[in-house]
Amino acid sequence: MNDSTPSPGSAPSAVVLDVWCELQCPDCRTALADLQALREHYGDRLEIRTRHFPLEKHKYAFAAAQAAEEAAAQGAERRYTEAVLDGVAELERRGEDFLVATARELGLDADEFEIALIDGRHILTVDADHAEGKAIGVTGTPTYVIGGERLDGGKSQEGLRARIEEIADRLLAGEASA
Repeated sequence: MNDSTPSPGSAPSAVVLDVWCELQCPDCRTALADLQALREHYGDRLEIRTRHFPLEKHKYAFAAAQAAEEAAAQGAERRYTEAVLDGVAELERRGEDFLVATARELGLDADEFEIALIDGRHILTVDADHAEGKAIGVTGTPTYVIGGERLDGGKSQEGLRARIEEIADRLLAGEASA
């Protein structure tokens, strides 16, 4: 799911922005507006990939990451992720019931979400994202990686969108001149 290798003969690949996120994190909820603005500004030239980094301090973060993977399997990762982040307080109160109810509200196969949370089919993907995040120095969420630069949004979102745009513009300009 996170492979960025272009297919032979494909058009130049988009600049990749990896976002290490945790779906019970209020700062990740705050970051949604910036991510939407980046999507609108860059369109297909910027690929925004959600990476999982559940924090131990949030009881339902690991289950939420698995549920987001099930949403991806059903073709609705972004809609689901945004809906869960919009309901961070509700997730805190209701836990896995909220995750399944959100899937149902979005018209997804909620029964499959329940099964996925029980059988653990997405644990390896979540664990792999978390391990990769740790390996590159992610300690909190949201954390952004673009063009090999890690930007920590867990302390403040202030100025991060502008910094991401600066790096993306530089990378896109370099691709155009190549």
